Amino acid sequence: MFSIFNKKPKIQLDLSVVGTDMHSHLLPGIDDGSPDVETSLQLIAGLQDLGYRKFITTPHILWDMYKNDAVSIGAAHSELQQALQQNNSDVPIRAAAEYFLDEHFDELLETNTPLLTIHENWVLVEFSFVTTPLNFKEKLFNMQMKGYQPILAHPERYLYFMSDKRWYDELKDAGCYFQLNILSLTGYYGKASLQLAQYLLNKRYINLLGTDCHHFRHLNTLRAAKNIMEPVLSLLDSGQLLNPTL
Repeated sequence: MFSIFNKKPKIQLDLSVVGTDMHSHLLPGIDDGSPDVETSLQLIAGLQDLGYRKFITTPHILWDMYKNDAVSIGAAHSELQQALQQNNSDVPIRAAAEYFLDEHFDELLETNTPLLTIHENWVLVEFSFVTTPLNFKEKLFNMQMKGYQPILAHPERYLYFMSDKRWYDELKDAGCYFQLNILSLTGYYGKASLQLAQYLLNKRYINLLGTDCHHFRHLNTLRAAKNIMEPVLSLLDSGQLLNPTL
C-alpha cells in the first residue's frame, strides 16, 4: 500500500518538535487536496515520517469552487477515520476548515453559523493570491466581534504585500495570528515568498506553522528539504510557536 515510500531518501527534517500540523488538505475528495482515501493514508504516513504526531486538517471552504460545510467535511473525516482504523493507525486527526474571505463567509458570520475551528475559537482564513481583498480588515474585525480569533493562512504568499509591508503591521496590531507554510522556507513557492517568510520570522510575527500539504509534490519537497530546521527551532525557542499547545 505504501510502496511509494519504499525507496526513501534520508530525511533531514524532524518536525516532531512542532508536533501538530494544523494546516493541510488530507480529507479525501472534497477540495484540491487528496483525491481519495488511499492517497490520504499515504500522505499521512509520509507526514508522520517527518515527525508529525497529530493533524488538524483544513479543507477549503471557497464557495465559487468548494462548497464545503460541516456536513461534507464531517462525512469525509469519518471516511478517513474509518480507513485509518482499518489500517491499525491511531494517529489523531481532526477536521477544521480554511475559509476564503468571500461573500459566503460574510453570510456565515451574519447568520451566526458556527465556524469550524482549529482550537477553541481559532479560525483559519485566507486571502486571494491575486489581488488585495476588499475590506479584509473589516471582515477580520467582524470575526473578532463574533468571538473568533483569526489566523491568517500563509501571509508570506500574498505577494501584493511585498511593496507595502505595513499591512502586516496593521494585521498584527489588530490581533491576527499568522500561520507560515513550512514549504515557503524551501523556496517551493518562489523567491519572493521565501523573502517574505524570512521577513515575518525576523519580525517575530509567526504564531503557527503548517505544511499546507495537498499532494505528493508537497510531501516530497519536505522530505528533501535541507537547512530549514534552524528557523523552525528558532521560532520554537522564541516561545511564540503555538503548535505544541494544540
